[in-house]
Amino acid sequence: MTDDKLQAHLESLAPLLVDGSPHAVALGLKLEAIAPGSASIRAPYRDDLVGDPETRVLHGGVITALLDHASGTAAFAGMGGREALATLDLRIDYMRPAEPGRDVIAEAKTIRVTKQFAFVSAIAHDGDPDDPVATAHSAFMATRVSKAAADKARKAIENGQSPV
Repeated sequence: MTDDKLQAHLESLAPLLVDGSPHAVALGLKLEAIAPGSASIRAPYRDDLVGDPETRVLHGGVITALLDHASGTAAFAGMGGREALATLDLRIDYMRPAEPGRDVIAEAKTIRVTKQFAFVSAIAHDGDPDDPVATAHSAFMATRVSKAAADKARKAIENGQSPV
């Protein structure tokens, strides 16, 4: 598949990539960009996502979910946008708390793709990619179970129904 065709394919699936996940929907994650081998997803700053009421800092679990979802989306795009994936490994290094009141953006890129596996590197930042909130390295694997779930969600969207 050419890069242009792959990009068009990824863009056609964009509504499914975040809105097809109830967890991502509950967190308010939004796909910012997708390209072959990369993805950018935003987590909004919301009061119900704050981990510490005194500091008003987003909960670390939000950052974890954001990095996992952005990395999985980049892996999906890196594998040609045809394979449903499962997270095999996710390592996160937290660098600092996110600034209260600011959205956090995860930018992920595939660093190696094989027939069945994708390896991804990502950062999460609150406006300056050179001052990350966290970094992540992850591995994903194509799975039949995930494919069945993706097919079900795709059919729901095609029929005008909610995928969640």
